[in-house]
Amino acid sequence: PSGHHEEIQNMGLQEDFDAAAKDAAEGVGNMPKITQDQKLELYALFKQSNVGDVQGDRPGMLDFTGKAKYDAWAKLKGMSQDDAKQKYISNVNTWKA
Repeated sequence: PSGHHEEIQNMGLQEDFDAAAKDAAEGVGNMPKITQDQKLELYALFKQSNVGDVQGDRPGMLDFTGKAKYDAWAKLKGMSQDDAKQKYISNVNTWKA
């Protein structure tokens, strides 16, 4: 039964994450106080939540945006996908307030 409870919790977490991702997709324009670093953090948490640890090669020297996104994601290496989802949800809720 304890495994079942965890499954139910994770389903709730996924629903909360999906709702936060929708808010973020619609709301970054409605979050005028959000900084570029915060946008990168949201991107990295989203990738960590869905994919896990950073993958692929770091983009080349002239791809500044790609490098920034890669580096932000790489900082989260080792964070569990559930922890990344919880932090993502928390950040979206804080920044959209």
